[in-house]
Amino acid sequence: MKISQPTSNRHKRYEIAITMGDPAGIGPEIICRALNAMSAAERASALVVGDPAIFRRATASIGADLAFAALEQAEHEEDSVAVAEVKVPPGVEIPDGQISASAGDMAFRCVQKAVELVQAERAQVIVTAPLNKAALHEAGHHYDGHTGMLASLTGAPSSFMLLASETLSTLHVSTHVSLREAIDRVTPERIIATVEAGHAHLVALGMREPRIAVAGLNPHCGEGGIFGDEDSRCIAPAVERLRERGFAVSGPISADTVFYRASQGEFDLVIAQYHDQGHIPVKLIAFDTTVNVSLGLPLQRTSVDHGTAFDIAWQGKADATNMASAIAYARRLASGAVS
Repeated sequence: MKISQPTSNRHKRYEIAITMGDPAGIGPEIICRALNAMSAAERASALVVGDPAIFRRATASIGADLAFAALEQAEHEEDSVAVAEVKVPPGVEIPDGQISASAGDMAFRCVQKAVELVQAERAQVIVTAPLNKAALHEAGHHYDGHTGMLASLTGAPSSFMLLASETLSTLHVSTHVSLREAIDRVTPERIIATVEAGHAHLVALGMREPRIAVAGLNPHCGEGGIFGDEDSRCIAPAVERLRERGFAVSGPISADTVFYRASQGEFDLVIAQYHDQGHIPVKLIAFDTTVNVSLGLPLQRTSVDHGTAFDIAWQGKADATNMASAIAYARRLASGAVS
């Protein structure tokens, strides 16, 4: 993607750009709930990316009274939420609560627009509402999710998924791949790169010496090779190389104890070897407040850590707690706490 040139100083730069997500899901509703709970000053520092008509419908569905205006117009209207418009094409229908190529394409185009806004210095941090991967693929956009999509759109060679909560945070060596492929990705090089990304993020947040634990892959870290040799062959050498460089890193530590130890305050971050190994404990402990943060990209992005919830979409039932947490973390990034 061609990187846009910075805009003139006459244009306002917003702290956060919130993408609509899959419009057939709960994204528009939780965005509007979060906006409605903000102060006027907070709303003025945020823009949304999507179709204004969909946001107006979502506002009505929750009984709120939000006004939306196109980006340039909103700069002159104090009471309107700024919208970077990505409209549903004429004649195209998006059925509520269902997988469709039209919804998947809208979700993709909203993320694409948000990237352009950050590259043009119109926004600082992207916050994404959930998309549906099946709908995304039906639309011809074959990504494993937001993180892979953002890496492709920005030309980043790699990226990492951080799940951040007050009690437990995990960073993943691999995410949206099969378990068989995830095992192949447990290499010393990938583990080192993952630890480096997590360490840099935590230092930028103000931690002088982050304590990082690396989870083992096999039961009991392989039990001396009885249950597999990846822990001794790949993970242990990576940890040793990191320790030689001065990182406060421990491992491999058996996954059946490391997350508990971290939740009790022994570690600041756990490096999980694959998607479910890291997601299950964090979601069990802090399902409503965990924030998905992308590391390793040339831009900053946070997200809710849940899906499109088609079963309750457009029924006025969706809870915006997780969206509020993602927005709060994004404002922390926009304030300069993390570069």
